[in-house]
Amino acid sequence: MYSIDLAGKTGLVMGVTNRRSIAWQIAEPLAQAGARLAFSYQGERLRPTLEKLTEKLDRPLLAECDVANDADLDELFATLRAEFGRLDFVVHAVAYAPKETFAEPFRKVRRDDWRTAMDVSAYSLVAVADRAAELMDEGGAIVTLSYLAAERVVPHYNMMGVAKAALEASVRYLAYDLGPAGVRVNALSAGPVRTVAARSIAGFGDMYGEAGRLSMMKRNITGEEVGRMGFALVTDLSGGVTGETVYVDAGFHAIGMFLDEPGEDPAT
Repeated sequence: MYSIDLAGKTGLVMGVTNRRSIAWQIAEPLAQAGARLAFSYQGERLRPTLEKLTEKLDRPLLAECDVANDADLDELFATLRAEFGRLDFVVHAVAYAPKETFAEPFRKVRRDDWRTAMDVSAYSLVAVADRAAELMDEGGAIVTLSYLAAERVVPHYNMMGVAKAALEASVRYLAYDLGPAGVRVNALSAGPVRTVAARSIAGFGDMYGEAGRLSMMKRNITGEEVGRMGFALVTDLSGGVTGETVYVDAGFHAIGMFLDEPGEDPAT
């Protein structure tokens, strides 16, 4: 059994909203391995939940930050420099598109909604990586969360799929920029997981069921499985991996055609 000790390591986790958040599923094993963590959140309404989740962690740092505001980002990283001195990893789990973009046909997306989705869901990674790299003087790792809609049409995902495509392209360019400094950048593409954000997508329940039925493993993935892969991507367990989109979806992304097995009743 390979074990890893993260005592003395520090990291920033962005985007935890509750216990089911994928960002929290990644943060838990990192904290258990000894890393000291900072958590950023958007809006004071989220602070009580974060305080409850992190109350047993080692000196967690909680900081409000609107990733669409450069002054907020500057203040966040100034706080991290003052408190931690340096950073070893960042978990970027921040995304947003106005609810209308999920409900209306994609061709109806408004210019302002496009800008908002791209700014929060894709550009924020670039803005965070630029600031984080300055604190990763001994190398480090950044992981962001993507989804299969970045490369395939997923009904109702619409603008968020386009933003995720931009996010994955940004991962590759950031990995190229930061590779010489020993900073790795990767995306983690999870299959459907029952999170608060997922439930905002029309038809998610049907999508969740079909993804499990049609995947190679004939089941859905769990938040814990995504968390373990996120853990690997920001630690030495993945030490030569950068510029990648890593899938945790029970093999669903790799299937080109869905056929019922011989003798299988497609209605069952």
